[in-house]
Amino acid sequence: MLTAVLDLVLPGTCAGCGAKGARLCDGCVAELTASPARRGPDPSPAGLPDCWSAAPYTGVVRKAVVAYKERGAVALAGVLAQAATFTAVTAIGRTQASWARGRLAVVPVPSARRSLRGRGHDPVGRLAVLVARDLRALGVPARVWPGLVQARGVADQAGLSSAERAANLAGSLQVASPAGGPPAPVALLLDDIVTTGATLAEAARALRSAGVRTPLAVTVAATRRRSWKSLR
Repeated sequence: MLTAVLDLVLPGTCAGCGAKGARLCDGCVAELTASPARRGPDPSPAGLPDCWSAAPYTGVVRKAVVAYKERGAVALAGVLAQAATFTAVTAIGRTQASWARGRLAVVPVPSARRSLRGRGHDPVGRLAVLVARDLRALGVPARVWPGLVQARGVADQAGLSSAERAANLAGSLQVASPAGGPPAPVALLLDDIVTTGATLAEAARALRSAGVRTPLAVTVAATRRRSWKSLR
């Protein structure tokens, strides 16, 4: 918590390159937002929505995401959310998605309770609020809906293969229906990073089981998995 407070009130350095000044300098912002694209993992797990990310999870992008997620640099939330919003709008425009003409529920993938306690904040939940706000500013009728919750505990995913991650996560999420249910019949799934896609696939399964269409998943960054199925 102290780190987050200091991040807001003290002059900082760029989380990406270390330059003095803004929390993310213009050059690093440009790298974060320059290449929104379809970056689905290969192999792709069953049930994974169309998966787009703002940038590869390397270099300055990786440093910025880690600073925000693990080190409490909450001042980065705005620019990361803008990158995710730009990615969502790009995906909708390039695929000419007819479902995007109606209302959208921006649904954050929930973190494990132990992760939330350790970090002292909810990084993806915070991003979802800002992404929904930014989409509305662009004319997209979006509302955040934190409707997914942990149904059971899961093992640490580090070091697990794609198949092991899928098995570890199977049935781990469910819809909780806060505030009377989803504000829209279509969900835009949001997470910070996609690796094997197992988490997003499980989140989509839970939403679909509750009757919520889930055609698109958006992340800030994507790790490289053999190859990316990209649409430029």
